[in-house]
Formats: sequence, C-alpha cells, structure tokens
Amino acid sequence: MSSKENTAINQLFAKLECRYALRVLWALKDGHPQTFRLLQDSVGSITPNTLNTRLKELRAAGFVDHGSDGYTITPSGADLLKRLNDVQAFATRWVASQAKKVEAG
Repeated sequence: MSSKENTAINQLFAKLECRYALRVLWALKDGHPQTFRLLQDSVGSITPNTLNTRLKELRAAGFVDHGSDGYTITPSGADLLKRLNDVQAFATRWVASQAKKVEAG
C-alpha cells in the first residue's frame, strides 16, 4: 500500500473511530430522515452534546446531511455503509466461530 493510500485509510479510520460515529451512521442506514431526538434514541446512551459533535464531524466529512425532515445519510455515507456491510457479515461469522470455541472448550 502506498503512502498516499495509508494516509487516506488513516484519515477515514480516524473519523470512524470517534466514539459513536459508526453507531450514528448505522442508525441512518435505512435512508429515512431522523430528527435529533429520534437519532439519539436510535444510537442509545449518547449524550446530546456528543451526538451534536458527531453529527457536525460526520456532516463535515460528507457522510451525513441535515434537511427539513432531519438527518440523512449522503450518497458518500451510503457508499461507506454498503462497504461496511461486508464487515457486518464477517462479524456475524466471527462471533459464531467464537461461540463454538467457547462451547468446545
């Protein structure tokens, strides 16, 4: 991987590693607008201040937009979530394999 590619992935991971960032994106994955309150309920156990900060960061990154109906995922955010679906499938398989190890152990 080139230095430029490393920089790009590091910048993306830095955005996604922020507490609750992925959970906010995941809560918007169905494409329906959500108000601040509904989004807070969807994410769960996030303070209003933290949610506000994450939303500002995700909007600045181009993953989330805010309109008259509430917060929505942008096309770029939808593309990212589509790619993260592979991670979800992997995670499901991994958790199942870990459970089998515990049962066998």
